[in-house]
Amino acid sequence: MARMLISSICFLLLLWVNGAAAAAVADSTNSFKKNAKPELTNLRSSYIKNDVTTGGAKLRLVVDSSGPVKAVGRLENKNGLQLVIDITGAASANIETKTALKGDVAEQVCAKRLDENTLRLEVDLAEAIEAKDYRVFTLQPDLKNDKPFRVVVDINKAKPKPNYRFTAGLKNKVIALDPGHGGSDPGSIGQRGTKEKELTLAVALRVKGLLEKSGARVVMTRQNDRDVFGPNASAVDELQARTNIANRAKSDVFVSIHINSFQDRSVGGTSSYYYPKSDYDLMLARTVQAGMLKAGSVDDRGVNSARFYVVQHALMPAVLTELAFISNPEEEKLLRTESFQQKMAEGIVEGLGVFFAQAAQKGGGVR
Repeated sequence: MARMLISSICFLLLLWVNGAAAAAVADSTNSFKKNAKPELTNLRSSYIKNDVTTGGAKLRLVVDSSGPVKAVGRLENKNGLQLVIDITGAASANIETKTALKGDVAEQVCAKRLDENTLRLEVDLAEAIEAKDYRVFTLQPDLKNDKPFRVVVDINKAKPKPNYRFTAGLKNKVIALDPGHGGSDPGSIGQRGTKEKELTLAVALRVKGLLEKSGARVVMTRQNDRDVFGPNASAVDELQARTNIANRAKSDVFVSIHINSFQDRSVGGTSSYYYPKSDYDLMLARTVQAGMLKAGSVDDRGVNSARFYVVQHALMPAVLTELAFISNPEEEKLLRTESFQQKMAEGIVEGLGVFFAQAAQKGGGVR
């Protein structure tokens, strides 16, 4: 009996030892898999045309990975302009060393191993781009759609540089007028209930009449109280819809009319804003600002550079005007009068006339 008991105990001990050893091996294997570096696979590309008006397009490169890695990009000018992306944290890469690319954003991408931890992608660009024209980021696995960890590179096609050739005078010029806000967006509202969208439209229609009398063709983003893109649109959709109208009409200049507002009701004055995409944007803002100041006799709040969407995305020289402050009781009262609206319209038109004269003297061209 004692021998049988001892044998049973020994057998159980042997099973436990073997089980523990097997579990240790399994844990070691799982730990190895868990800690193993990811592998990069399947470099693919797609070419996306996203703006028929401006010719905008985007090249997207995607590299699949079996696990998380890091990626950073930078522009280099070696053997022609290149975008270089370093992917770190991968053990190996099953990717072609050279891949030809379709479209007119980039010609090819070359993959090379820098060290045991880093893979470099060198994208040969078709045209020079700026840092704002590309983006490198990673995406987490999408198990629902059977997508692994991914490195994504988006490269926007370089926009064609504008080629301006201006002549003096307003006759035959195409002027895009953009009355700010409208429809579901009232803009700023004064103490007396004055809505910005109503004032901007009233002034824009007066500008339109004066320009047409001078022989110009006027393109309006809106001629009544409505949303340009449509109800419940995002801010970007609404603003892009306005610049699309000007861009499609191949307007010579773009003028967006707004009314300012501030918490301090004593603040007032007229201001103009531009985005420095050419030498002519600042010139346009200065001449329109001078015309409004001369006509309206309101304090000068200056000409300022800003990244307002409409002046940045209009393909032609563009200015955004702030006629006065609706939050200022005295200026709200002025803005409600037809005489002031007419004076500001005349000032804008005079500024446009001066702009075309100065632009023609400058000779056209780009910065």
